[in-house]
Formats: sequence, C-alpha cells, structure tokens
Amino acid sequence: MRTILITGPGGSGRTTVAAATARRAAAEGTRTLLLSADHTDTAGAALGTGTGAAPAEGAGDLTAGNLTTWRPDAADRFRQDLTLFQTRAASVLDLLGAARLDAEEVTPLPGAEELSLLRALRDAALSERYDLLVVDLPPLPQALALLALPEELRRYLRRLLPAERQAARALRPVLGRLAGVPMPADWLYETAARWDVELAAVQAVLADRTTAVRLVAEPGPAGAEAVHTACLGLALRGLRTEALVANRVLPDTGGDTWFAGLLAQQGKTLAEWRELPCALHTVPHLGRDPRGAEDLDALRVPAVNQAPDPVEWPVADRIAQDGVLVWHIPLPGAIREELDLVRRGDELLISAGSFRRIVPLPSALRRCTVAGAGLRESELRIRFAPDPDLWPGAGR
Repeated sequence: MRTILITGPGGSGRTTVAAATARRAAAEGTRTLLLSADHTDTAGAALGTGTGAAPAEGAGDLTAGNLTTWRPDAADRFRQDLTLFQTRAASVLDLLGAARLDAEEVTPLPGAEELSLLRALRDAALSERYDLLVVDLPPLPQALALLALPEELRRYLRRLLPAERQAARALRPVLGRLAGVPMPADWLYETAARWDVELAAVQAVLADRTTAVRLVAEPGPAGAEAVHTACLGLALRGLRTEALVANRVLPDTGGDTWFAGLLAQQGKTLAEWRELPCALHTVPHLGRDPRGAEDLDALRVPAVNQAPDPVEWPVADRIAQDGVLVWHIPLPGAIREELDLVRRGDELLISAGSFRRIVPLPSALRRCTVAGAGLRESELRIRFAPDPDLWPGAGR
C-alpha cells in the first residue's frame, strides 16, 4: 500500500488538495482511504459529503466506491485509553488516595488528536483493504513534530523502561521495601511493550519506501519560507518529498490588473521552487473555495507516483583512497553554521536549524571514530576513521 502524507502551512488549502488527491486516485480505480486529522470536517465540505469517526465510503460518481473517508474521534479514543489505564493502575491509585475520573468528565489533552491519528494510520495500513492511504496531516510545524513522535517515544520507552528489566524481576520486592514505595508492576512493563509494538508499526509505515510527503503551499514569501523549513525537517527524518503543490496560482491575464504585483510575487517563488529536488505542480485559483466533485476535479492535482525513489543515507567506502568511510546524509536547505553533530556511543545526534534527531550508527561506523564532516551540495558528509582497536587490520 502506498502512503501519501499531505501537509503545508496553515491556510494553504492542504486539506482540499488531500481530498482532491484521494478523489483522483479513486476515480482511476485505486482503492483509496482519505484519513484526516482536522477536528472540523473541512475534507467533507470539499468532497461534498461528510466524514466521521468511522470509515465510510464517499460519494459515488466517478470514484465508483473506491473512496473511503475517515476522521478519527480523538476524544472518544482518549476516554477509552484513560478508562483502561485507571483500571490497570487501580492498586497504585488507591494507594495514593486518587479519585477516579468518570468518562463523561474527560476531555482530550494536547497531543491526543496526534496520537489518535497515528493509531488510525497504523490500523489503516494493517487492514489491507486499501491500495492508497492519503493522510491529511496537521499544518506545519505540528506535522513535523507528529512524524517524529513514534521514533522519539520509542526511544524514551527504551530508556525509561528497558526490556532488560526481566533480569531485575526478583529484586523488585527488595527494592520496594528499601525505597518505601511499590516498584513498577509487571503490567507497567507489559503496557510499555504494547506501546512499543504499536509505535513500531507506525514507524514502519512512515519509514516504508512507498511512503512519501506531498507539500502544499501558496507561492509567496511566507510559503517559500515554510517549504524551505519543511524540506529540511523532512530530510532529517529520512522522508521523501514526492511533490510540491503550489496552490491557488493566479491566472496570467496579460493585462495591467490590480493583482499584477501578486502575480509577479508568485512567479518569482515558482521559479525558485523549480530548482528544488522534488517535482513542482501548480493548482489554479478557482476564484472561490472548492466545494464538491466538479471543483476538486478542476484543481487538476497531480496523480500519485507509483514508483517512488526511496531516501537513502549511503555509506561510501573510501578507506583505500582516503582511509575513511563517508556517511552521506541529504539535507536540502541546510546551513553550515546551523549544523551540529554529537557522537554518543553508537548514536549520532544531528542538529540542523531548529530540528534535532538521534540516529543509530550503521554497524560498520560503530567501530569507527568521527574524523570530520562537511556540507556540500545540500548533503552532509561525515567522515569516519576505523578504530584500530575494533577494526581488523586498521592502522597496520
């Protein structure tokens, strides 16, 4: 199953473009699910048919039953999770004298919608009912934080509740008496293990070679800045930008109209976007908010590429020539002065602008020391020298 993640600055029309993308794929015979993170029914308004908390087939006509829409109910899922947690943690809550919360008084906390969307994405990917999943993500930068969430949460879980806890099972009663408080029960570790499995499934969908991102932005200074930032953040996460959709492009009437300055501004931005490594597609301004099948078809959004090129971070063997291995990490839009690298054991912390990511080193590089790094042609190239104590034959 292909997965297309669609995002863009707030107000850029990303939800409408997501709806048009899903509709076009369905009309071409692809079993398509449109998954929306919008708490209002913007996608339903664009499609001309409402979306809800359960997957439902969209309007017929050209889609011939191939289009399904789904807007998960984050509030309901949060209530279910909290109720289950209170049940499992009953002994600890009673010890603390805590008062239980009734489901009716629970309102979602910040982040509940994002977690609900990630779970829905996982469920859709595992269902095998669809050929294409079109995900209407939140606006930038919330979308970038959302895409980083599975990997980051898994890392936190491994550090806070390591799988090796089995070795200390017999010591927990003793430690509990010494500390004066109950030690974590088995259910806590079991819950952490279940979360790790769920997050791993989401992470697998995001890291799949058939998953790509489609950016939507209006051509102009604000859109150009947002696209520049997004390309860097996505690249650091190893996500491929499949296409950049320039939305609400004005027609060139050839006359001296009141929006001549806006036309010139859009033209300048479009010229800059054509130099980016992703495909550029323009979507016309209809002079109104698109509503219904005819308007979505009139947008002429690009078809989904069926043969994506995966993102690769290759390691080049330059030992014979230069005595080093070189790790190539594409970072379009990165600025040399805003790059930072920190080696921590078998991990590398990469900072690029406002983005940070901790990545595990490929196995060959774990037996090396960092010998330097440079940014060339929008690519971070990190040089690793073999450690003589760990690399057979090195230095001899």
